[in-house]
Amino acid sequence: MPRFSVIVPAYKVQAYLHACLESVLEQSFTDLELIAVDDCSPDASGAIIDEFAARDPRVQAVHLTENVGLGRARNAGMERATGDYLIFLDSDDTLTPGSLHAISDRLKETDEPDVLIYDYARTYWSGEEVRNQFAAQLAEDGEAPFALTDRPGLLKVLMVAWNKAHRRDFIERTGFTFPPGYYEDTPWTYPILMAADTISTLDRVCVHYRQRRQGNILGTTSRKHFEIFDQYDRVFAFLDAHPELSAAWRAVLFRRMVDHLSTVFTKRGRLPRGSRAEFLRKARAHYRRYRVTGARVPARTRLRHGLVRLGSHRTYRGLWAALRLRARARRYAATARRRSRGALLQLHYRVQLRLPVRDHCAVFSSYWGRGYGCNPGALEAAMREHVPGIRTAWIAEPRHHHTIPAGTRRLRPGTAAYWTALARSKYLVNNVNFDRRLVKRPGQVLVQTQHGTPLKYMGLDLQDRPAVARGTDFATLMKNADKWDYVLSANRHSTLVWERVFPAGYTTLEYGYPRNDRFQQATSAEVARLRETLGIPHGAVAVLYAPTHRDYRRTQRLTLDLERMLHTLGPRFVVLTRAHHFYDAPLKESSGRVIDVSDHPNIESLCLASDALVTDYSSLMFDYANLDRPIVLYPDDWEAYEAARGTYFDVREFPPGAVARSEDELTDIFATGHWAGSRSAQLRRAFRERFCAYDDGRAAERVVRRVVLGEQGGLPSVVPLEERHPAPAAAVPRQGRAALSGLQHSPHL
Repeated sequence: MPRFSVIVPAYKVQAYLHACLESVLEQSFTDLELIAVDDCSPDASGAIIDEFAARDPRVQAVHLTENVGLGRARNAGMERATGDYLIFLDSDDTLTPGSLHAISDRLKETDEPDVLIYDYARTYWSGEEVRNQFAAQLAEDGEAPFALTDRPGLLKVLMVAWNKAHRRDFIERTGFTFPPGYYEDTPWTYPILMAADTISTLDRVCVHYRQRRQGNILGTTSRKHFEIFDQYDRVFAFLDAHPELSAAWRAVLFRRMVDHLSTVFTKRGRLPRGSRAEFLRKARAHYRRYRVTGARVPARTRLRHGLVRLGSHRTYRGLWAALRLRARARRYAATARRRSRGALLQLHYRVQLRLPVRDHCAVFSSYWGRGYGCNPGALEAAMREHVPGIRTAWIAEPRHHHTIPAGTRRLRPGTAAYWTALARSKYLVNNVNFDRRLVKRPGQVLVQTQHGTPLKYMGLDLQDRPAVARGTDFATLMKNADKWDYVLSANRHSTLVWERVFPAGYTTLEYGYPRNDRFQQATSAEVARLRETLGIPHGAVAVLYAPTHRDYRRTQRLTLDLERMLHTLGPRFVVLTRAHHFYDAPLKESSGRVIDVSDHPNIESLCLASDALVTDYSSLMFDYANLDRPIVLYPDDWEAYEAARGTYFDVREFPPGAVARSEDELTDIFATGHWAGSRSAQLRRAFRERFCAYDDGRAAERVVRRVVLGEQGGLPSVVPLEERHPAPAAAVPRQGRAALSGLQHSPHL
């Protein structure tokens, strides 16, 4: 008996079916059967199913002799299922890597519930991924399993069959099956959740819900949309047959029905021409049939309920026209207000530019307003420490204001205070460019800190890379560089690159990067505290996985099966996943021993908390090397990356540690101890000598003394590499010295 029976009905999905079936069969969790049901599809879907069945014994091909629709095709799959749990997957959707492992683990943790609900994300043809807006309802806090009465908010989550694992003996005992027709999930999901004695949740995206450009079948124009009335008749018939559930759920389901009916009616293109008035009349009849006296209707949906209650198409058309007119008027008014406000702010800025520069004021920002940190953050702290009387301000979006220290003024971009600070502050510090409308005044000092050692092409070198530089205005780029007074550099390589790709009249300060000072100053106690706050188990080896942005991709695509890798390495390893700052979505949702740290405000803290770094072409490797901890490179797409972006040197030939060219090699490097071996240390030593010469813990002080205090000589001297004592890692590799002695001849290094 397999753990899971994954049921996939297929009809006219030949373009997507391969990806769907492969997403199941390539799961790191293999105890499953895949029941693929060909619903008499007229395309090649049936042949594709047969191909998969021929090459994998876990696949069971079912061919129906007539097209019966999604619900009955699922029933045909259930009749053949033998697994502990039933999982339904639509044939144009996919399971995310590692999802079955996570589902199985959560089922065990919560005592094998009747139903487990997990999350999904909508995926668009553009590559965009949008997580379910009600993901908070799937939080794993509190006792589990539970009954629906304990967590009624779960009814806000999309009522479909494919975001749940159903215990098969529960389904068979209660006799649930899918009805025919459109909206077949409605009389399946509501009754199952109400009837289940035990429910649990998994706060993890397990399904990618494909949003086709042409939409799904429910978006087509058809009288089949009238079948929604039959489906709700079935829901209320279930309640009538179970009076013990009716009192708790009848009013809730009545409101859900009215919302659903009004949604179908108001969605353009669903109902055929001439049928809308008939649909409203039937909706009114259902409203009266199932109405619950005294049922509370939320204010935001009262208009929808009134529309269904009245059932008048003419009233709806007049109301809809009035609402569209009001919305158009509001848009025009908002545009006028926005333009007027922008003009007033620029007038305010011009007035501020005529007032004196404030010598005691400094304004900072980093990464386009994302929050406090990086080199500007380290300089802001150093400036307050070494320059008495300095007043500092930080520009960030409001959602990042919590990252800013209490003694630093918070500024929101685009406000009057923001423009005042840019006009009047003597010191302007950023690791990217300020607003292009910034006027650099005499007496102001602009420090461009940069945010990494350049491995990939930058600045003017991108002119020969049109695919990467599309939309870049190089003239504006150079005008911004002309405003810089100082540019920070961590090493000679960076200095040579910056001065060539950003040719302007600034002074280069080859002092090291201020953000890396912390690596020399942090203590073992701080490292232990950081690990505890991140949830890293005591004694675990924490691997920070931080890949860089791919210019030749629209999205960040995870090529590593981290769950598979961790399963091989054993329970001692955990992985911290860090998405590049270009992306708002996490690289991978937290689950088990994978911890998503993409939202953590400080990358230096993550480096301190980890025991090793896995990356590809990210400049983070140059900073991490200052910790003198193992680094493993995983440049699995070197040719594509080099062709699209270009690099200043082949990092595979001069790496900071072991190099893996495949997932299996990467796993092997950690499993055998190569990651912490003597050859890895030798490579890291050479890398540090070339790129970490100045990062000794006093870079920020040198910059402040030179730029703010005007000191030319007598700056803190650089501590030699051999005399530095970076913060120690928490975990010590357990591999024996003898096992590591011969690693310098390993093919992976």
